[in-house]
Amino acid sequence: MRRAVEEHWLPALQAFQPEMIFISAGFDGHWQDEIADLLLVEADYTWLTQQLKTVATTWSKGRIVSVLEGGYELHALGRSVMAHIKVLSDL
Repeated sequence: MRRAVEEHWLPALQAFQPEMIFISAGFDGHWQDEIADLLLVEADYTWLTQQLKTVATTWSKGRIVSVLEGGYELHALGRSVMAHIKVLSDL
């Protein structure tokens, strides 16, 4: 996932130069969630949020809107959301 984000997604986002970033924050890619097979962990969500925050700082004056979209294993969801919010809040 990280390599795909670094090689494809971030360059496209940087080239687009967004004025605001909207995040559809879905956490069903967590390894404990049965919906997807992405096998992500909280550190992956932290890293991804950091990447988006860097783009927002560069192009969007830090403007980010994040909306909870999914995640169905409640313990994994709670931990993943907390990781995401900590990065957004500079905690």
